[in-house]
Amino acid sequence: MNVKKVNHIGIAVRDLKSSVRFYEQILGLKTEYDEVPEQKVRLAMLEIGESNIELLEAIDESSPIAKYIEKRGEGIHHICIQVDDIDLALEELKRAEVNLIDQTPRSGAHGTRIAFIHPKSTNGVLLELCQVSK
Repeated sequence: MNVKKVNHIGIAVRDLKSSVRFYEQILGLKTEYDEVPEQKVRLAMLEIGESNIELLEAIDESSPIAKYIEKRGEGIHHICIQVDDIDLALEELKRAEVNLIDQTPRSGAHGTRIAFIHPKSTNGVLLELCQVSK
């Protein structure tokens, strides 16, 4: 698998607007907003060097982010690793018998293709794979 870099760290937040203020006003980071209706989230992507911080707010109570916050509170939700070819990466993981949440890629923010690896295979960390549009 050709891992490129840590693309972003996803942080679950209750209130996107108030959470973004700290990153913009105190840290001086620039923000790009997006919404992923399929995952029932609104997000702010904050660039920091070659990686990003992704703040995630649920737009529906049935959202995975809403359920995460209800169970664990706000905080780090996942780490996203960028790969060149997500289809190839998933095939390699399946051959290695890694426990996957997504067997095939789905649409992510900013035109990416994403898939999640189950925390049972990664010592309790939810890992997201993403392939950035070329």
